[in-house]
Amino acid sequence: MFPAVIILAMYLKDPQGIQRIAPGLIAMTLLFGNTSMAAIVVTFEKRIGALERLLLAPVSRPALIGGKVMSAAAFGLLTSTIISIGYIVIFKHMPLRPGLLALTLLLGSVLFASLGTFISLAVKEVFEAMTVCNYVRFPLIFVSGVFTSIKVLPRPLLPIAYISPLSYAVDGVRQSFAGEGGIFPIYLDLILLALYGCLFFVLAVWGLKRRIQKEY
Repeated sequence: MFPAVIILAMYLKDPQGIQRIAPGLIAMTLLFGNTSMAAIVVTFEKRIGALERLLLAPVSRPALIGGKVMSAAAFGLLTSTIISIGYIVIFKHMPLRPGLLALTLLLGSVLFASLGTFISLAVKEVFEAMTVCNYVRFPLIFVSGVFTSIKVLPRPLLPIAYISPLSYAVDGVRQSFAGEGGIFPIYLDLILLALYGCLFFVLAVWGLKRRIQKEY
């Protein structure tokens, strides 16, 4: 609901300017949808003991984490796709690179689902997972080019913007709409989204291993 409310608020404030910030809002929807679903599902499964039963199955830890990431990524990909379709329908005369948009959303969904899974394995309760996610998500929103270009950020914030994985998701979505210029080369956006996704997936597998060693 949060991305939907933000989009509505931005539209009511400036109906003409929504086209400029829509790519950032699509990427923000991707961030919130994936991290929220991963954090809720994994934390809830730990609470009711379902995760412990899954650990008894003849399935490797990477495969188990992969299943969680894929399910959360599917949800986030669906929500961001709905927002993207609405954007395309409203601005139907706008140029579009559908293949690039699909690839960016897919890589971003896996990345943020892996991030949410990693965070959820470090806490015990759902509210704790959501709190930690918000500590990560809200700063990223304001330094990653969602509402304003990275180019106009104060110099001290630029290193954070360049480190933020959301920056490359926003830039990739923006370049998917051919009329919008990007800050980074598109190949750099895609490579870094894939690398960040692999990094957080590995961290999630490590987090599961550490939790098993700590509790069992």
